[in-house]
Amino acid sequence: MRAHLGDQLVIESRATGATRRDGEIVGLHHEDGTPPYDVRWSDTDEVTLVFPGPDAHLHHLEHGQPETTPGSARPDTGETAAVPAAASPKGPPNPGDIGRRVAAERDRRRLSREETARRARMSPEYLAYLEDRPADPTTATLIRLADALGTTVAALRGGGFDLPPGQGHALLHPRLRDLSPRECRTLLSTHGVGRIAVSGADGRPAVVPVNYEIVDDEIVFRTAPGSAPASAVGKEVAFEVDHVDEALSRGWSVLAVGPARVVTEPDAVRGLTRRAHTEPWAGGAREMWVSIRPASITGRRITPADQ
Repeated sequence: MRAHLGDQLVIESRATGATRRDGEIVGLHHEDGTPPYDVRWSDTDEVTLVFPGPDAHLHHLEHGQPETTPGSARPDTGETAAVPAAASPKGPPNPGDIGRRVAAERDRRRLSREETARRARMSPEYLAYLEDRPADPTTATLIRLADALGTTVAALRGGGFDLPPGQGHALLHPRLRDLSPRECRTLLSTHGVGRIAVSGADGRPAVVPVNYEIVDDEIVFRTAPGSAPASAVGKEVAFEVDHVDEALSRGWSVLAVGPARVVTEPDAVRGLTRRAHTEPWAGGAREMWVSIRPASITGRRITPADQ
């Protein structure tokens, strides 16, 4: 039995020929593809080390052909048991962080998927799966990919996440363009963490991150009385949200400017609390809701010049 990454391992009942369990091979321990394998089981999504027995069959992702272990023919007919085709990803690509980093490194080094897969000793189909889906490859797979791409496992995993963003390579031909008000509102409405620029009680400027929501075109967040964000009440403030894609060296930012007020109506406060997507990450008693009604919204995005 010789497998490739991405192949399907199927365990059958030798008495009935019915499939008992199947999973995807996500890790190899020998260069020639012989057992054992790291298998991600379809029924539990867990990864285990497997030494296939006589009731195991392989379905090769590249060729669509089953392979049996010696002695795995059906006892009643002597024919090889049929194996269902491995499921192919459906829908548009939705890469995870590792997949985006792999694709970005491959693009920077001008390597095709086929050449990268050959260097990493995996099938091109499995590499395509890693790049297009939020996959979770094993350490062994990442080691081979890092070696093939001339980088490190830590870099593919996003090592240095505690460092300020934007330390990756700049695009060869970047394009900085202004966002329309509609694009800005769409990006702003995703909610999450933004930064509010205020002038504190001592008159000194401060920029503070807050968990925010968008409700009826207003930016709302919870804070505590006397805190830096609370000093925004009654003033015109700036609120900024951005996103940096370290893997692809792209990003965008949106800036909203407008007056801030405290929400005092009991029904409105209860409604905001009920609709909130998350609690403030800072914790503690933060029951004061502040609302910013933007008077202006502007934004910019960095993309490759050909897009």
